[in-house]
Amino acid sequence: MPIRVLDPKTIARIAAGEVIERPASVVKELVENALDAGATQVTIETRGGGVSYIRVIDNGAGIAHEDAETAFARHATSKLNRIEDLESLATLGFRGEALPSIAAVAEVDLATSHNGSEGGDYVSLREGDIATHTSLARPRGTTVTVKNLFRSLPARLKFLKSVPTENSHIARTVSQAALACPEVKFTLLMEGRAALQTPGSGRVLDSIIEVYGLETAQHMVEIAGTEADRDLPAAPPELRQAGALRVSGLVSSPVISRSGRDGLAFFVNRRVIASRLLTAAVEEAYTGLLMQGRHPVAVLSIAVPPGQVDVNVHPAKSEVKFQDERGVFTAVQRAVRAALVNLAPVPRIEEAAAVYQGSRPAAGAPLPFFPERQMTSAAAALPAARPGLPPLRVIGQVASSYIVAEGPEGLYVIDQHAAHERVLYERVRAQRAGQKTEVQGLLSPATLEVTPAQDAVLRTALDELNALGFGIEPFGERTYLVRTVPAALRESDWLPAVREFLDDPLRRDPERAEAIIKTIACHGAVRAGQSLTDDAMRALLRQLEQADSPFTCPHGRPTLIHLGLRQLEREFGRT
Repeated sequence: MPIRVLDPKTIARIAAGEVIERPASVVKELVENALDAGATQVTIETRGGGVSYIRVIDNGAGIAHEDAETAFARHATSKLNRIEDLESLATLGFRGEALPSIAAVAEVDLATSHNGSEGGDYVSLREGDIATHTSLARPRGTTVTVKNLFRSLPARLKFLKSVPTENSHIARTVSQAALACPEVKFTLLMEGRAALQTPGSGRVLDSIIEVYGLETAQHMVEIAGTEADRDLPAAPPELRQAGALRVSGLVSSPVISRSGRDGLAFFVNRRVIASRLLTAAVEEAYTGLLMQGRHPVAVLSIAVPPGQVDVNVHPAKSEVKFQDERGVFTAVQRAVRAALVNLAPVPRIEEAAAVYQGSRPAAGAPLPFFPERQMTSAAAALPAARPGLPPLRVIGQVASSYIVAEGPEGLYVIDQHAAHERVLYERVRAQRAGQKTEVQGLLSPATLEVTPAQDAVLRTALDELNALGFGIEPFGERTYLVRTVPAALRESDWLPAVREFLDDPLRRDPERAEAIIKTIACHGAVRAGQSLTDDAMRALLRQLEQADSPFTCPHGRPTLIHLGLRQLEREFGRT
């Protein structure tokens, strides 16, 4: 087949397919144009899931008469003049592709009035060509109406989902814009009903109330404009300047979580983006605070010098690339973690959660069953005023699984396995950080035979296992000798811990050392159903009181719950 040049309309429709994926893409591009124009009020109306009808109304600066037609020319933009301008870009749009791409796959009507103009302009486009351009009287701002999206592209149209599904994508797009720009009043009307309306107060929390609901908003924790650590080794000098990298926003308390990541919203210089890097940073900050399979709610804004971020890496501008990815990851992780460590949520029986500001009690004398944790770990350097457990007095044990203790404002029930797991986890982590891992030598080397799949994992993880106290060395084909095990497993059967790690494919990632530590802690901890002496229970609670994160086990399960005095009085008819 001979090579030929495609006609302009075919080229335009192919190019539009990269920018306009679905109706929500149209809404995103038009809303970004409105925000770039300085709008303080944006109204979005849709029908038929956005396929039949989309209208975006704003009170921004509008488009000048002489630019009304030029705005629909490909690569026509007022945002930049040359490629170097990308390094100082302060707008959401910049390519000049949105309006021509929309016009290539839909019927478009534009009504606009520019600042200081006596009148306005009305431009109508059909199949990408200007059909009408007349004058009209209208207030300042722009209204763009899009009809019959993808009618000329039936192949794209048939791949769209149902009306409710497309509406959900539109609602998410507008919701994220509202979270990114809380000072703008957004109104979303879908199928004739109000789906979202934000006050435009400038407070992110007000937008969160409208987007996620009051219950979620009540459990959000503010990150108060945390600046990047100036001493980050990975950051270049320009990023280590004061205020060069700034993280702000709100994150949810661990008492609020979701089964998916739809509660994560990230904005880089006010641009809504999807980022695996930022997702990983936030979820790393929640390590040990949420159960596996649960995800937090986060609304984070990252301010970065324009020259340190590339926004021109995705056709839909939904992704960016940071010059210093490690520095950004660390700054976000530290900012979120710093906000979370100021919380001390103890699940209540009568409430969703309680927060205590009790001072850290002094450690008691060590007891044989739970050797006292050495205060040489990183936790020893934390401020003494850090929130922690209140002092607890052991009362007894229930079902050989739960420790009952008295504390301020009522009773506390402690899951002995989860609590000991937290203690061991932090102890092993501290030992690994200080390169002083405690090991237990076996009386005689044990033979460990593994499957081919386990062998592949073990060979790549030998260094991590040895660093954590497992003295394992090859001894023939798929056979190994085990000479030492971590001291945390000296009272337990260590073999199941090794096999559990080797059999779990999710633990073959670069963070496998963390997975090994969790496995050691889980298998080394006392079990549910194991009777404990009073001295052993007291020793466990003292060590839990000293833990950095005493309220959850490493897998995110709560270590204790609180039965408040008010609840007791209510149950006994005293109130």
